[in-house]
Amino acid sequence: MDGNAAYFSQYLNAYTPYKKSWNYEDSCVLVGAIDLYEATGEAQYKDFVLSYLSRFVMPDGSIPNFDLKAYSIDNVAPGRALFFALKETGDERYEKAIRFHEDRLSTHPRCACGNFWHKEIYPDQVWLDGLYMAQPFRALWAAKYGDKAVADDVVRQFENVRRLLYCEEKGLYYHACDTAKVQFWADPKTGCSPNFWLRSMGWYLMALADCADFLGDQFSAQRAALSGLLREAVDGILRYQDKATGLFYQVIDHPEAEGNYLETSGTSMVLYAILKGCRLGLLDEALKPGALEAMKQLTARYLRVDENGQYHLGGICKVAGLGPASNPVRDGSVRYYLSEPIVEDDAKGTGPYMMAVSETLRG
Repeated sequence: MDGNAAYFSQYLNAYTPYKKSWNYEDSCVLVGAIDLYEATGEAQYKDFVLSYLSRFVMPDGSIPNFDLKAYSIDNVAPGRALFFALKETGDERYEKAIRFHEDRLSTHPRCACGNFWHKEIYPDQVWLDGLYMAQPFRALWAAKYGDKAVADDVVRQFENVRRLLYCEEKGLYYHACDTAKVQFWADPKTGCSPNFWLRSMGWYLMALADCADFLGDQFSAQRAALSGLLREAVDGILRYQDKATGLFYQVIDHPEAEGNYLETSGTSMVLYAILKGCRLGLLDEALKPGALEAMKQLTARYLRVDENGQYHLGGICKVAGLGPASNPVRDGSVRYYLSEPIVEDDAKGTGPYMMAVSETLRG
C-alpha cells in the first residue's frame, strides 16, 4: 500500500464528524471518498460514505442535525453526496433529503444580482467559497431532473462572480464581494475584499470543474460557458505557480511576504480542477504533466509518517474568512491570511487532497 492509500485508510477509519451539525467540512471528506471509490472501486471508500449518511439521514429523509435556524450556504455542501448514496442504494430517504436541500435553497436569501447570500449573518455578500458549497449540488439536481431553470441559474451565478470579483490585471478572483459595500473589509467602489486567498480560488476552480462535469451534454451550452470561465481562471492562477515545486502560495500573488507559504488545501484544489479539466477535455491536455508533477511534490513536501507509523498531511490553513471583527481581525489583509494557524489533517485539506489524488489515479 502506498503512502497515500495508507493515509486515507487511517484517516477514514479514525474519522469523527467535524461538527455536530450538517457541515461542509465533512462534505469535503465525503466527496474525497466518493472520488476515490470511483477511481479505484475500493469498497472502503463507498462504505465510509454510506455509513456516514445512513447515520445522519433518517428513514423519512429528514436530517436532524441540519441547522434550520441559519441560512448558511455552507450547509448545502453535503447534499451532493446524497446523489451518490441514492445511486448506490436506491433508498428513497436520499431522494427525499435531496429535495429538502433544493427546497431550502428556494428560500435562501439572494443579493440584488441574483446570487445567494453567503450566510444570513453575512448579508448581501458573495464569497468564492459559496459557489462550491451550493452550485455542484444544483448542477447535479439540474441534470437528474432536467431542470433547465436551475442549470441557467448555476451559470448566471458564476457569471455574476466573474463580473463582481475578477481582477483583469492580476487574472485572479478576490475572496469575496459585499454587494452592499458597507463592510469594513470591502472596497468602497467595488465591494471586493483586498486580496487573493488561495483556498477561495481553489473552491471556485473546483466548483467550475464539477459543475461543468455534472451538467454534461444535457446542458451543453451551460457547460461550455463554465468551461470558458475555467480556462480563463486556470490561465490566471498558473502565472503564480511556484516554479520549483508547482505548488501555490497561501496569498497567491505575494510570495515575497514574510510568513507566506506553499499551502496544501488550495494547491490540492487547483490541481484537482486542472487534472479533472484535462480528463474531461475542458482544458488543454498539455497542462496535465505539470499538474501530476506538482502532486508528487505536494506529497513529498507535506505527507509524513510519525514515530508510531501514523500518516499526517500538513501545510493546511485551518480557516480564513472575512469579518465580523474578531481576533485576529478578519480584514482580508495579507497579514491576516498569514496569521491563521497552519495545521495537519484538517478535513478542508485532506478532503481536497483525496480528490486530487483520485484524479491522478484515473489516468
